[in-house]
Amino acid sequence: MADNRDVVETMLVFARTLRVAGLEAGPDRVQAMVAALGELDVLEPSEVYWAGRFTLCAGPEDLERYDAAFNAFFGGERPRAGGRAPRKERVAQSAALDLDQSGAGTEPREETPDEHAVASGEEVLRHRDIAQLTPAEREQMRLLFGLLTVRPATRPSRRHTRSHRGSVDVPRTVRRVLRNGGEIRRLDRQRPRTKPRRVVLLIDVSGSMGPYADAVLRFAHTAVRRGQASTEVFTVGTRLTRVTRELRQRDPDRALAASGAAIPDWSGGTRLGEVLKAFLDRWGQRGTARRATVVIFSDGWERGDCALLGEQMQRLSRLAHAVIWVNPHKGRVGYEPLTGGMQAALPHVSRFVTGHSLAAFQELVEEMANA
Repeated sequence: MADNRDVVETMLVFARTLRVAGLEAGPDRVQAMVAALGELDVLEPSEVYWAGRFTLCAGPEDLERYDAAFNAFFGGERPRAGGRAPRKERVAQSAALDLDQSGAGTEPREETPDEHAVASGEEVLRHRDIAQLTPAEREQMRLLFGLLTVRPATRPSRRHTRSHRGSVDVPRTVRRVLRNGGEIRRLDRQRPRTKPRRVVLLIDVSGSMGPYADAVLRFAHTAVRRGQASTEVFTVGTRLTRVTRELRQRDPDRALAASGAAIPDWSGGTRLGEVLKAFLDRWGQRGTARRATVVIFSDGWERGDCALLGEQMQRLSRLAHAVIWVNPHKGRVGYEPLTGGMQAALPHVSRFVTGHSLAAFQELVEEMANA
């Protein structure tokens, strides 16, 4: 059996990850999991997985988030269904480990100062500027980005579905009348179905965006994995590169490595006007940007013609449903969009938001869902 202190510290950090993912994972649940692990082999991934699933999940709605958090935190896939799962009775009746090294029961207790410090540190990390993180904080941030749930906005479909309210479904009503010998007993109704609105991410990979490039690409990987066919990702710098296929890989590190290998202008210059024109000519005008939510990640440093950028942004705004511009520098105190690129683009932007921290990306998720 591993050292009790190591188990407790690991579970406290894992619980912090779960809370960021949206699970409650309070002290009583963490204590129950640690108590369960006192009767199990903590070196066996399947036993750790099932112990946490029985004790840390409050209902079926927590299972998907728990699986994602377990996979991200412990660096492995979810154990197969054939793996040995501890019985609920065994988990419930197992003796508690000594959480404070002085003896503790299994009754719920108030959070200790250390746990308050953990929660406070978690909140501070959410709002820290990504460019200023230490290597250890960056590693933790990579795990948290994998837990973001990107929800694209929906739009009405041309197809309809049956409903208790809505417009009259004439064909269905007529068929029912014919079956009833011409007697109208009720009117069948219908409402439009909804489908995900297409999302297009345009990511500036120039040198000035270098400190944020890894975080933005991880966000794009999460969006592609969640959105599947409704999400497209392009990088912009001195040329346009489509990286959607590379980002569809399940493992985020492999996906980012494949994307980096596919991008020929990484940390180069910025010619947003020319590259945006290339995107609209080849992809956008044909339908990729039409009625889509387009999200541009860039600090607005334009080395090309700012007038051309303004023209192409106007063209994009006419095609897209919404254009969201994400600038990481907007989160700094006293920032004003004074660069030529931002001045040319802002009149044609639906929303201008920041993108310098995990909290900012969580707000961006809401902006995209409500666009």
